[in-house]
Amino acid sequence: MSVSALRILRSGPLIFTADELGDGPLVLCLHGFPDHRGSWRHQLPALAEAGFHVVAPNLRGYEPSSQPEARWASPFSRSSTGRAAHAYHLTRLGEDVVAWLDDLGEGRVHLVGHDWGAAIATIAAQLIPDRVASLTTLAVPPLHRMGAMIRARPTALSKLWYMAFFQLRGLSDRALLARDGAFIRRLWASWSPGWTCPEPAMRAVLDALSRPGVASAALAYYRHAPDIFTDAGRRSWRLLRARVKVPALAMAGALDGCMDSALYDVGISADDFEAGVTFERVEGAGHFLHQERPEVVNRLLIDWLASHA
Repeated sequence: MSVSALRILRSGPLIFTADELGDGPLVLCLHGFPDHRGSWRHQLPALAEAGFHVVAPNLRGYEPSSQPEARWASPFSRSSTGRAAHAYHLTRLGEDVVAWLDDLGEGRVHLVGHDWGAAIATIAAQLIPDRVASLTTLAVPPLHRMGAMIRARPTALSKLWYMAFFQLRGLSDRALLARDGAFIRRLWASWSPGWTCPEPAMRAVLDALSRPGVASAALAYYRHAPDIFTDAGRRSWRLLRARVKVPALAMAGALDGCMDSALYDVGISADDFEAGVTFERVEGAGHFLHQERPEVVNRLLIDWLASHA
């Protein structure tokens, strides 16, 4: 198996580390929560062998060098900290993707995102549709249809309890990594039932989230998400509601214990995708489907990317 190289990416003053492998059309892989760039360890060699240039960065806040100043500020703050107070809105995270493309010197990109990475990839595709060859999202249906999805599948709401818990500042920050990451281990186990994350991979996740400021930065994503009062918050939701202009592939694990795959039956609408959308349900996989069934996900992904070269 080929070994990826470490790449440094920049977005303004923020510095990000990324795994990089292969040559060819660029594929940018964005991880979710609670995770880090190592989430794509099964995809990098497979995509590189298929003729793609794959880059998997840590998202904003997932290392001290990518944490903006005043990162603890409320998303609703109107203080002099300005943009820093709104640093974890989706629109800001999408702007990182644009900056990374410029830093890489690439004109076009295939975007692949899991969990939060799926939402960020969608935002980036809305910001620069002319530079996005295709969009692939894993484990998160279109967020702007969440209300309709929950009304159709009300039992799915109980699986989202953690989002409310993460609004409890201080308490949830402390709980996240206590007792050797027991909370995170519980999330992974319940979100991917019947599958156990290999301990080396889980240890890498816990080590990444244990670095200074990372746990609270990761939770800031959830704390900024409900904001409809600030300019950054309203713009994020406008972008999520807009029609996706690029070809889109959505994948979900049939056993997902976080985002019930049944939500896609309601949440995926052709009206929302100007260039078409394809949905694939991966049997025998949960929320971390690209790690649980990499051979299936890689085959679907490579076929998709090749057909949209």
